[in-house]
Amino acid sequence: MPTSYQALALFSGGLDSILAAKLVARQGLSVLCLHFTTPFYDKSRMVDHWREIYDLDITAVDVGRDFVDMMQRGPDNGFGKNLNPCVDCKVLLLSRAKALMPEYGASFLITGEVVGQRPMSQRRDTLARISRLADVRDIILRPLCAKKLEPTPMELSGLVDREQLGALFGRGRLGQMDLAREFGITEIPTPGGGCRLTESEAAKRYLPLIAQGLSVDPADFELTNVGRQYWWDHHFLAVGRTESDNRRLAESARPGDILFRLKDMPGPTAVGRVFPGRAWTPEALAEASAVTAWHAPKARTLTAPVSVNLRQNGQLTTLVVTPAQGPHFAPPSFAAVTEWKQERQERLDGQERQERQERQERFERRRSENTPG
Repeated sequence: MPTSYQALALFSGGLDSILAAKLVARQGLSVLCLHFTTPFYDKSRMVDHWREIYDLDITAVDVGRDFVDMMQRGPDNGFGKNLNPCVDCKVLLLSRAKALMPEYGASFLITGEVVGQRPMSQRRDTLARISRLADVRDIILRPLCAKKLEPTPMELSGLVDREQLGALFGRGRLGQMDLAREFGITEIPTPGGGCRLTESEAAKRYLPLIAQGLSVDPADFELTNVGRQYWWDHHFLAVGRTESDNRRLAESARPGDILFRLKDMPGPTAVGRVFPGRAWTPEALAEASAVTAWHAPKARTLTAPVSVNLRQNGQLTTLVVTPAQGPHFAPPSFAAVTEWKQERQERLDGQERQERQERQERFERRRSENTPG
C-alpha cells in the first residue's frame, strides 16, 4: 500500500462504504479505507478478501478500548432500539479517522452515509450534528448523497468533482444497486446488520457490564459473546454450549478467572470472572459449579452429587455439588435492557430539567442584581 493518501474512508464492508470509496477513487484520488473494529463489530478477517474483490486499499484499526469507554460512560446521544449508540459511534470513528489524517497525509474523510437512510443517525440534522461533534465539518465528504447536501470545501476547491458524486436519498437501495453494476461489483454485502449492539439477544448479554458500572475492557465484552451467560451481582459465568465454545472459553481465561470443568464425566467448560475490587464468595463458587454441572446431560440424570474441578491461577480445587440452576445465578433478560434504558433516560431528563432550572435561577439573580432599586 502507498504510505500517503488524499482521503481516508470509514469502511464497514457494507455496500454503502464500498461505493463511497469507489466514487472518490474513480476520480483519480488515493483513498485508504479504515475498517474500525470493536468487540461488537469486527470483520477484519475479511480485509484481504475485500482488497482483492473491490480493488481498494483497506486496513483494520482497533478502537475497542475507546468504544468500551464510551459505552461505560453512556453515549451522550442515547441508544437506538437496543444498545446501539449510533450517533456517538460515528462521532468516535470520525474523530479517530481525523486523528489519523496526519499519519497518512490525508486532507479529507469519506463516509458511506445517505441522508434519510437511517432514522437515528442519518437524518439531515443528525449528520450535521455528527460533523460538528467530531469537528470534521470542513473535511467530511459523503459521496453517495453529496448532491443532496451543501457543497464541501473539497468540491468547491475542485479537488473533488461534484458532478461525479451521488444524489441518493432515503432508505431505498435501487441507487446503490445501479452504482454497484456500474462499478462491476458482483459480490453484494447483505444490507445492514453486523453490529451486535443492534441485536436484542446480544444487548441483553452486554447490559450487565454496562449497567453495573464495572471496570471492564474489550475482552470482557468478547467473553459475553461465547456460550450461555449467567450473572449474580458482580459474579459472571460463561458456560460453553459446544466444543467450539469450550475451546474459546478455555483460551479466553485470564489470571484471576476460574475455569470450571466436571471431574469424572464429559460436560461444558465454564469461565467465572469477577471485576477489580470484587471477589468470589464460597456460596457463589458452589452455585457456579452446580450451574456448570447442570449443563452436562449425564450429570443431570444422576441422583448423586458430582465433582467439579475449579482451576484458578494454576491452583486446582474440587467441589462436590448437585447439578442445579439458580437460585441466584440467572441469564440476562431483554426486559432488563428496556427497563434500564427507560430509567437512564428518566435520570437524564431529570438532570436536564434541573440544569434548566438552575440556569433560569442564575438568570433571575443576575437580572435582579442589575435592576435599579
